[in-house]
Amino acid sequence: MDPDALAKAFVEHYYSTFDTNRSGLANLYQEGSMLTFEGQKIQGASNIGAKLTSLPFHQCHHSISTVDCQPSAVNAGMLVFVSGNLQLAGEQHTLKFSQMFHLIPTAQGSYYVLNDIFRLYPSPKISRSRLQCIGCSELNKEPTITVDVIVVY
Repeated sequence: MDPDALAKAFVEHYYSTFDTNRSGLANLYQEGSMLTFEGQKIQGASNIGAKLTSLPFHQCHHSISTVDCQPSAVNAGMLVFVSGNLQLAGEQHTLKFSQMFHLIPTAQGSYYVLNDIFRLYPSPKISRSRLQCIGCSELNKEPTITVDVIVVY
């Protein structure tokens, strides 16, 4: 299968499962897998599944903006980078997120997630209390805006 098509199929499956049956995501990981969720490192399929099912929101919808992939020399794997928006039930505004997956082929011809890194991006439109509910301590900081000006003569 074409790597781009494979990455897209994985992403569609992952986020569809996340949005409708989050407990089913544990099957995509193995005991050597690691998830870094907003800076917190979790290892092992059962621990990752527990983390994802314990998030303090039950309904959400992911809207994917980009999916990029590259082959990985490690075990003929694949790196998949995703960016998009996360809509939480009851929130008017979406949260921007990015997520990176390192997929490794299995002997059965499918893939599992060896590494997974997830980050939300701060938004001044989302209430601080709602961010605290999500459990993203870094998002409770005041937003910083940096402006670089380049003048060409």
